[in-house]
Formats: sequence, structure tokens, C-alpha cells
Amino acid sequence: MERYATKLFDGRKLPDSKINELLELIRYSPSSFNIQPWVVKVITDQKIKERLTPVSMNQKQIESCSHLLVFCANKDIAGNIDKLEKLMKEAGASTEYIDIMRGFDKSLSDGQKLSWAQRQAYLALGNTLNGAKALGFDSCPMEGFDPKEYSKILNLPSNLVPTALCPIGYAADKQKGKLRFPREEVFI
Repeated sequence: MERYATKLFDGRKLPDSKINELLELIRYSPSSFNIQPWVVKVITDQKIKERLTPVSMNQKQIESCSHLLVFCANKDIAGNIDKLEKLMKEAGASTEYIDIMRGFDKSLSDGQKLSWAQRQAYLALGNTLNGAKALGFDSCPMEGFDPKEYSKILNLPSNLVPTALCPIGYAADKQKGKLRFPREEVFI
């Protein structure tokens, strides 16, 4: 209940050990079929954060955070299936579901692939938000940004689509009271 969407960070850098722990939590996030159709661009360079701020509705979190995590949906589902199959074979794991995965990929239009990959990226974002707080620092999930401009500024390949942002660091603001729907409206 202590986690909240931090609107301003104090600019201090997070220790590498904490960042590495968080990145491992993200890496082990669940995904459908374990295809992991996301890539997270980690940005620490202040000049790049300054370039991204105007295409992020000038939100203060972008420049004040220690690290900006850009969650990108990876539309190359077939490529991830190939990489996963190789890893499974190397680990001696059963590859019996690979054909089902390939059929799933072939059944989707390009738009459906993007939508599916974006939903999977949000699973990783959820792990990030809770993981950051568990590790002793703060975060803010964000959608208020221009994905096309992010792609240009970060020089991302066309298969990676910026989907959500998560600035992380130490809060410089204070948590306000939480407003949530009552339990009886959430759990039916």
C-alpha cells in the first residue's frame, strides 16, 4: 500500500546493485507462452532524458528520475519464439509447445501482434512497480508520451514500439491519500 505514482524524484542515482536486482525481477516477469515480447530500454543519460521531456508532456518525472525505463513491445514474435526454442533445446527442456506458439503467431495480424505484445509488456511493468518499492525506491507508471518521437530519439528498430514508461528513483514528493473503488465493486 506504500507504492504510489511518484511525480517528482530527488535526482539521486540508485545503486547499481539495486538496479541489477530490479532488472532481474523484470527479466523474470511472466508472459504468455514465456515468449517475453518486450524489451526495456534503460536510460540514465541526462541529455537524453531532457530530449524526451517535451515529448512526454513535460512531466517532471522524466528528468528528475535516476533511471528511465522505456517498456517496448516487440512485434517480432516469431523471432522471440526462435530464440526461446534455442534456449529450451540448450537447457534440455521440452519443445512440444513450439508449434503451438508458431501457430499462435501466424494467426495474428500485425495489429494483433502489437496489441498482444503490449499487454505482455504491462505484466513486466507491474513487476517493476512492485519490485521497485520492495527494493526501497519509487516509481511511476506512465503512458503520457509520444511513442513515435521516442522511437526516433532512441533510434529504436521498427519492431520495438515504446508502450509505457517507468521512471524510478527516490521520491521528492509525498504520497497523497489513495482513492480506489470499494472492495465490493472490485471483487465480484
